[in-house]
Amino acid sequence: MGKDRSPHVLVFPIPLQGHINSMIKLAELLALAGFRLTFLNSDLNHNRLLKFTNFATHFARYPGFEFKTITDGLPLDHPRSGNWFMEMYEQVIETKMKQNLREMLLNISPPVDCIIGDGFLGFSIDVAKELGIPIICFRTSSPHGFWAYYSIPDIIQAGELPIKGSEDMDRLITTVPGMETYLRCRDLPSFCRAPDMEDPIIKLVVKETRRSTQADALILNTTEELDGPILSQICTKCPTVYAIGPINAQLNTRLKAEHREPHDHFSNTLWEEDESCISWLDKQPNRSVIYVSFGSITSMSREKLVELWYGLINSKAKFLLVVRPNFVTGDEGEDDVVCELLEKTKDRGYTVHWAPQEAVLNHPAVGGFLTHSGWNSTLESIVAGVPMICWPYFADQQVNSRAVSEVWKIGLDMKDVCDRKTVEKMVNDVMVDQKEFSKSATELSQVTNRSVSVGGSSYNNLDRLVEDIRVMCLKTPQKMMAS
Repeated sequence: MGKDRSPHVLVFPIPLQGHINSMIKLAELLALAGFRLTFLNSDLNHNRLLKFTNFATHFARYPGFEFKTITDGLPLDHPRSGNWFMEMYEQVIETKMKQNLREMLLNISPPVDCIIGDGFLGFSIDVAKELGIPIICFRTSSPHGFWAYYSIPDIIQAGELPIKGSEDMDRLITTVPGMETYLRCRDLPSFCRAPDMEDPIIKLVVKETRRSTQADALILNTTEELDGPILSQICTKCPTVYAIGPINAQLNTRLKAEHREPHDHFSNTLWEEDESCISWLDKQPNRSVIYVSFGSITSMSREKLVELWYGLINSKAKFLLVVRPNFVTGDEGEDDVVCELLEKTKDRGYTVHWAPQEAVLNHPAVGGFLTHSGWNSTLESIVAGVPMICWPYFADQQVNSRAVSEVWKIGLDMKDVCDRKTVEKMVNDVMVDQKEFSKSATELSQVTNRSVSVGGSSYNNLDRLVEDIRVMCLKTPQKMMAS
């Protein structure tokens, strides 16, 4: 790298909303530090960002910030919901993306000095090492999720997997260091429920997780105060770890220090946000509304949606419900379901296709969050001090929901259940008898937000990451081999 220019960093996420969300925020943090940035996104998701957000205008303020695209290998009309990524990864996505990534790196100007690759795109490590480019993996899942993924071979070797049946679900798993006292079979990542431990998705998850240790360093979206015991375990396998989160709060802190607008003025969503829900929230009493959203890829049957809805109706709370396009599975569309039920609850609830989530969680009318326990959503709720009811869908969400209820004690875990009586009871427990959860969530929010303030652990870790990237880029010459 020449001394006359700043490091050129390529940020490359998996083409999924949750991964794009945190990695584009990391890219902006590095741009604030003066780095040149290239954000590599899938063609489809780049076009959706252009359609639904102001991201092009927002990032125009950073000199040298560029967006480039790459195919995810799927046709444009593919629904990309449910488990599509896992099912298509090795057959389609890895093959296409690896080839295109290598070609782009060989031809980009100025050359890339460092790659920050999504920790689930292990092929980016192979390409980086071939071309002599330093690479740092960013695992956008939770530390609990990462460590559980990493430990799967040890759990199998100890005979604690496979799960033997429904009666086995509450058995403690004792072979994941740091989680021996609270991790049950029920709380393992969803892939672990397969009856065959040679299941291709289990093998893929383990392979990609263990490949992360081959990178030069690992970035995690958490704070030492939140996940210290698990970070200590991860450091035994990845000696250089940067805990720089919560990234949404870290970015807000850095933008305010630069006298720029708060980050929630920028949307990076792949769906059009319905701002009308904020006007509706403005009319509600403080802490009277439970926000219900299950993220960008969760799907639900019509029957489960009806049970969820009636549980909300029968509770004492008002609710804001997100029903994303392609959310409801089956022949009947979600619009018919929503229209039918909305007529019955005009005075109690409000429904949108997609919401500006950070603004919603920080609204004074919101007192609880019924969530799929995706890691971004979990962190955003922690930062806002909002208690959670967790209904996890897949991947790390099962272990995240256990951490919410048993480690941090800021909510309830509703996994494996979706009937109206359970929904009603848990909503009332959080929204009506909310003193315990509200107090714990507020305290954890204060601790977490301090970590991204000047002098806090995550604030200092980001500074260390920035400086280490500068040194790394100066020390490592690029080979940039011919194709």
